[in-house]
Amino acid sequence: MSDITSRTSNDPLTDRVSHPGYPRSNRYDARWTIENQMGPHALWLLEWLAPALGLDTLAPGSRVLDLGCGRAMTSIFLAREYDVQVTAADLWVKPDENARRITEAGVADRVLPVLAEAHDLPFGENSFDAIVSVDAYHYFGTDDLYLPELTRLLKPGGRIGVVVPALREEIDGVEPPEHLRPYWEPGFWSFHTAAWWRRHWTRSGAVEVETADWLDDGWRDWLRWCEVVTEEHTDEFHIRMAGQCAEMLRLDQGGTLGFVRVVGRRL
Repeated sequence: MSDITSRTSNDPLTDRVSHPGYPRSNRYDARWTIENQMGPHALWLLEWLAPALGLDTLAPGSRVLDLGCGRAMTSIFLAREYDVQVTAADLWVKPDENARRITEAGVADRVLPVLAEAHDLPFGENSFDAIVSVDAYHYFGTDDLYLPELTRLLKPGGRIGVVVPALREEIDGVEPPEHLRPYWEPGFWSFHTAAWWRRHWTRSGAVEVETADWLDDGWRDWLRWCEVVTEEHTDEFHIRMAGQCAEMLRLDQGGTLGFVRVVGRRL
């Protein structure tokens, strides 16, 4: 079992990825987070989500669905930090691969990796005490009919919490801001404001929205992380993607892009 919470003293990389706002995330090995990233720093975002979602109030052994878990970093974090039972669901990363990572992290008894598509989840009603999704929900959750189906998996009164890339202001028309045009992808149209997400979830009738807010200076954290990945990752694809993202965020300076968290309680 590898110690993913080991920290090397006087390591410039460790210092570089330490964040004053996220003390739990700071305990995790910097190289491990870089090797297993699939976008923005998922542990930072999950730690921002945690108090609004009430993760500290969950009883030990509570069942949590980590939807779109990627390489299961967030699932491992949930199990280690909050002593919950996690179902780590993802479509892109195979369960066998995540199972090895989960075992190495010492939480194989608390994290179950599964292959699942977000619209075809193999779980029964009232299965989970909470649902978490970090940097994934925008890929499927903008569908007006999605949230009522997903929250059937929650126990009554259970909470769902997500963090997604977002817009500071909604974009009118069909063209992105001029300065972002070289970087804009069709998938970016799934980015929305906190107000949009609040209205979207409220209209569903499935949850009472308890939180929908913007992460102040979240773009700076995003940029900082992209710069680290660009310089420290060993895979050419991740280096290229992080580099392009860093260029985009430097141009934008937080005028358009950032992060939103949304938390709702099942009615």
